[in-house]
This record gives sequence, structure tokens and C-alpha cells, in this order.
Amino acid sequence: MIDRRFFLTTAAGLGALMTFKWLRVSPAEAADEKFEVTKTDAEWRAQLTPQQYEILRKEGTERPFSSPLNKEKRKGTFACAGCDNVLFSSETKFESGTGWPSFWQPLPNAVGERKDSTLGMVRTEIHCRRCGGHLGHVFDDGPKPTGLRYCMDGFAMIFKPATPSAS
Repeated sequence: MIDRRFFLTTAAGLGALMTFKWLRVSPAEAADEKFEVTKTDAEWRAQLTPQQYEILRKEGTERPFSSPLNKEKRKGTFACAGCDNVLFSSETKFESGTGWPSFWQPLPNAVGERKDSTLGMVRTEIHCRRCGGHLGHVFDDGPKPTGLRYCMDGFAMIFKPATPSAS
């Protein structure tokens, strides 16, 4: 026989589970977006390192201060490690103290955004416009002129140094 305590506990647990599911962006909702570069899961796994795959394709997050790109100071651009789409200029990179490469603005038409309600909070997820690879999140605590902080996973990107001009 089901007692009242068991019933209430089960009902509360199911209610919490349904609330959590409602807060998340469903994979089907994210999959509705169409991207220029599409590959099978096996093709992505073959092309990317395990860490790149986890971040770009599974929306993982690297440990803070673990990416060499966090300390990158040279002039150049940062591109998607999945499809080589140029995302950010070094001109907009700044030291945020968070342990992740941070920028105050992406290049035009480089990234896409979608609502991310994981971890019990609503954030704006940033992904590559060309392949849909997860890059990080954007927050409104950045420097002027935008006031934005694009907090990116360094392992989701590759750095391309500027070439010296021929004189």
C-alpha cells in the first residue's frame, strides 16, 4: 500500500524533474538550426581531439586556466577548431581573470546565440555560426565599448597569428 509520505515525495520529485526538463533547451530545439558544415558524429570524432569533441559537440566546458589560448597575446584571429570559421580578433581579447579566453565582441556574422537554461540559470550560449559547435557563453559584465564578455572555451578554437605585411 502506498502511504501519503511516499506519494508526496514521489510527486515532488517528478515535479522537480519536469521543471528541470522544461528549463533546458531540448536537443531537438537546438537541432532545428541548419548549419553550412554538417558531419556525422563519427566524422566529428575522427577530426577533433577528445577535448575538442567534448566541448564543441557535447557542450562541455574546459577547466579554467587549462587552455594555452587564455594567455595568447599575439595579434591574429581565433577560429573554430571544428570548421575554421574565423570568430574573434585579438583586438577584442581582454584579460577577464576567469581562466577562459574572453572577448568583448565577435567578428561580424561569426557566431550564433541560443538560450541555455542548464544548471538552473538562464544564460546565452554562443556557438559557431558555420558548424554549430559550442564555444562558450556571453555575459554582460565585460569592458567598454560593448559591456559584454564572450567567455569562450579555448580548446574550441585555434589561433591564427597575423602575418607580417611585406614591406
